[in-house]
Amino acid sequence: MSYLADLFIDGEWRPGGGERFDVVDPADQSVLARFAAATEADCMAAVDAAANAQEGWAATPARDRGELLRAAYEVLTAEIEVFAETIVRENGKSWSDAIGEANYAKEFFRWFAEEAVRVPGDYRRSPSGDKRIVVDRQPIGVSLLITPWNFPAAMATRKLAPALAAGCTTILKPARETPLTAAYMVEVLRRVGVPAGVVNLVTPVPTGPLVAAMLNRPEVRKLSFTGSTEVGRDLLHACADSVVSTSMELGGNAPLVVLPSADMDLTVAGTLVAKMRNGGAACTAANRVYVHSSRHDEFVERMTEALGSLSVGPGLDRSRQVGALVSVAERDKVASLVDDAVSDGATLVHGGKSAGTGAFYDVTLLTDVRHGSRINTTEIFGPVLAVVRYDDVDEAVAMANDTVYGLMAYVFGAEREAMAVAHRLEAGMVAVNRGVVSDPAAPFGGVKQSGLGREGGSEGILEFLEEKYIALNP
Repeated sequence: MSYLADLFIDGEWRPGGGERFDVVDPADQSVLARFAAATEADCMAAVDAAANAQEGWAATPARDRGELLRAAYEVLTAEIEVFAETIVRENGKSWSDAIGEANYAKEFFRWFAEEAVRVPGDYRRSPSGDKRIVVDRQPIGVSLLITPWNFPAAMATRKLAPALAAGCTTILKPARETPLTAAYMVEVLRRVGVPAGVVNLVTPVPTGPLVAAMLNRPEVRKLSFTGSTEVGRDLLHACADSVVSTSMELGGNAPLVVLPSADMDLTVAGTLVAKMRNGGAACTAANRVYVHSSRHDEFVERMTEALGSLSVGPGLDRSRQVGALVSVAERDKVASLVDDAVSDGATLVHGGKSAGTGAFYDVTLLTDVRHGSRINTTEIFGPVLAVVRYDDVDEAVAMANDTVYGLMAYVFGAEREAMAVAHRLEAGMVAVNRGVVSDPAAPFGGVKQSGLGREGGSEGILEFLEEKYIALNP
């Protein structure tokens, strides 16, 4: 395949002023493309283009904005295999995960095509009767969108779609590991007729200082970021000087609680999806599995059998269920966590080694994991299941909540008992007897240090709108 590997600024593909960097296939370490690096001048040009296009895009009828998003959805639907292959090659994930992401990603264009024409407002009489209160919602303005490598398509459309639907112009900054998927989607938006300047794509090098420079421009009024909590903290500091509105979807350390009443067939199937989807490289992945002592041995036996049915290998081989990690460095980080856990007393039941010559790591099961250990407090981002035994449900809830993170949690058990536990878990999202919650129609986001704001659902577009109160004489 040939790939777009340039910057996109003001409706044109440009080579950029920096030295190009390699985009590598994690499965075989081959170089897929040499992508353009954006200099400060390139980044400022992107801000200028977005700022110049803002007034016209905000004035574009919501129906017209929605029709463009719908057209992008239709193109991505027709080209779904090209879309998925691009994801596989630069990210390394399995074909089934890539197809799943591609289908999920394009749905944000369809969902927000419909939300564009449903932005709510308000009109009411004041209690004193001296005025009419009109509440309007208007586009917040130029929006900088920063996305990670683990879901290079879905994290981009989950930001682009509501921003464009709301009437905001955008600057998309994808991860340097996975810019090709972003470039493909931007090209689709160009093909369907999104005006010049409304969508821009830059890959700044060095990243931190140039992102800060863009945030320091008064024209940039919104930052939407998905990534680690550590980087999120730095970006919040960078936004402070200009009081830029922020939406943050940050790190997770999701607990999965198996109650004594759990249906083990449902639990094993759900846990397998919650942990191994995307090779474990998901902020929603079940990182810490707390299993009641009465069900522990059964769970471990059944899970070991289930993991044995998973095949690790190149994502373009459609028979594989788990692909490569995004890089050898990421693989080595996961291996270090497993080695450290074993040194700390954990028992390696299955897997526990690198697989093949690429960035592959075996699906792995650890038991006797100590609550509070390094692997228990670190976002693993790999295909490693870490099991902690517990005796009392209150103890399990306390351990589940013993973290600065609060993005996702899972509970398996009889519905009444599981719902009671779900209400006690400190997380923005809880899955009860299922392994996946993501849906474009649902609000996605966390509490504590896992984020600010929500993406998706009716709430997602509100992140890119500001309320304006207008007082009228009666």
